[in-house]
Amino acid sequence: MVSVTRIVIIGGGPGGYEAALVAAQLGAEVTVVDRDGLGGSAVLTDCVPSKTLIATAEVMTTFDSSYEELGITVARDGDGDGEGGPAKVIGVDLGKVNRRVKRLAIAQSHDITQSVTRAGVTVLRGRGRLGAGGQAVDGSREVLVDAPDGSVQSLRADAVLIATGAHPRELPDAQPDGERILTWTQVYDLEELPRELIVVGSGVTGAEFAGAYQALGSKVTLVSSRDRVLPGEDPDAAEVLEDVFRRRGMNVMSRSRAESAKRIGDRVEVTLSDGTVIEGTHCLMAVGSIPNTADMGLEGAGVKLNDWGQIRVDRVSRTSAPGVYAAGDCTGVFMLASVAAMQGRIAMYHALGDAVQPLNLKTVASNVFTDPEIATVGYTAADVECGKMDAVVVKLPLRGNPRAKMQGIRDGFVKLFCRPGTGIVVGGVVVAPRASELIHPISLAVDANLTVEQVASGFTVYPSVSGSTAEAARQLHIRKRADGES
Repeated sequence: MVSVTRIVIIGGGPGGYEAALVAAQLGAEVTVVDRDGLGGSAVLTDCVPSKTLIATAEVMTTFDSSYEELGITVARDGDGDGEGGPAKVIGVDLGKVNRRVKRLAIAQSHDITQSVTRAGVTVLRGRGRLGAGGQAVDGSREVLVDAPDGSVQSLRADAVLIATGAHPRELPDAQPDGERILTWTQVYDLEELPRELIVVGSGVTGAEFAGAYQALGSKVTLVSSRDRVLPGEDPDAAEVLEDVFRRRGMNVMSRSRAESAKRIGDRVEVTLSDGTVIEGTHCLMAVGSIPNTADMGLEGAGVKLNDWGQIRVDRVSRTSAPGVYAAGDCTGVFMLASVAAMQGRIAMYHALGDAVQPLNLKTVASNVFTDPEIATVGYTAADVECGKMDAVVVKLPLRGNPRAKMQGIRDGFVKLFCRPGTGIVVGGVVVAPRASELIHPISLAVDANLTVEQVASGFTVYPSVSGSTAEAARQLHIRKRADGES
C-alpha cells in the first residue's frame, strides 16, 4: 500500500458512494461531500425513479398486449358484464405512482447512507470544490465545502475523487416550468397523467419515458431529430421498438428538430425547425445532459475538460491533475450507473495501491428499459460494418421461441457476434421483455472469451426465452464452419 490515507469524494452518486466503501475497506480516512443525498441522480431523480415508473407501465403493457391471446376476459364499458364497447383496462393513479417512486428513492438513499456511515465514512452536506492553492508541499490537495448555512470548511486530501454527475440540458427557447414543460427530474411531481404528452428527444431517456407514458394511458408524440428512435443503439433493435411504438398508437416524428416550446394556458406548443407546430397538454424535454463541472476550481487545479465540459480521465479514472480522479457522468465515459460505480472503485484501488484492472468498456452490458427492452454488450453491428471488428453475426427472432409463443411475445430477437476463426463471442443484443436479465449469459461469454461452441453446449431450461441464446450460438457454430470451409 502507498501512503495515501485521506480521501475526499465530491459527489455521492454511484461513483462516489461505491468508491467510499472501497476506500474505507482499504483502511483510508474517507469523507464524502454531497449536496442532495447519497445515491445521486441515479437514485433520487433518474435511474431508480424512472425504472420504478416503468415497472407500473410494464404491467399495463403486458396485460394490454396479450390478454386476449392468453384467454383473459375483462369488463367492458365498466359495467362488469363483458359486453359492449372496447375493453377497459384498470387506469393509473399517477399521483399514487409518483408518491411510491419518491418513497422508494428516498428509502434507497437512506439505505446507502447507512451502509456508508457504518463503514466509517464521514458524510458532509454541502457543495465541494477544489481549493485554488493546488497541491501542497506534502502532495495533498485542499477541498472546500460550501455548507448550506453559508459557512466554508477546508479539508486536506491525499487523493480526491470527483463524482458530481450531470443535470438535464435545457434549450434556451424551451425553459422548463415544472408543470407543463418538464425535464425528466420534474415528472415525479405530476399528480395527474398527461393527456397529450410531447417528448422531445429520442435517445434512451426520451424513448423510455415515451413508452412508459403511452403504456400508462397518455397520447404520446415523440419528436426525433434523427431518422429513427435510439440512434445510438443497434439498428435492428431500434427498428423493432419504433414499429412497436407506432403499432401501439404513438406518433413518432422522425427528422424533426424542436426549436422551441412555450406554454399557453394549460396547453404547450412545440415549434419545429420547419415551422410545424405541435400541441399537447405537457412536454418532456429529453435533449441530453450537462456535466456538473462548472465553478469547481478544476481548471485552476490542472484538471482538463473536453469541449462539452466533461472531465478527461484514463482507464484507471485519473485526471490530468496528480492525485485527482473522476468517475461517472461528469466524465462522459459511458453514462451508466454501473460504469460510474466501477470507475469509482477502480480510482480507489489505484489511489490506495491495491491491484487494479483498467476499465474495459467492451465488457459493459447496458439496457434500454422500453417495452420490449433492448440489452447490449460488447462489439456492435456498427463496429462490424465499419471494419472495427471482423465478426460473424446471427439474428434469431423470438417468434419461433416456444416460451415466447406461450407468453404471447411477438416482437424481439437474440443477436450474437463471434470471431470467424476462433468462434469467440464478442458481442450480443437481446430485444425482449426482461432483456436486462437475458443479456447476462452473453455478458459472461464476452468477458470470459467463451466460444459459441461453449455457449451452445450449456444446458438451458425448456421452454425458456434464454433457449434462443443457445440456439443462436449453435447457428453461429454452423455458420462459422461453413464460412471457414468456403
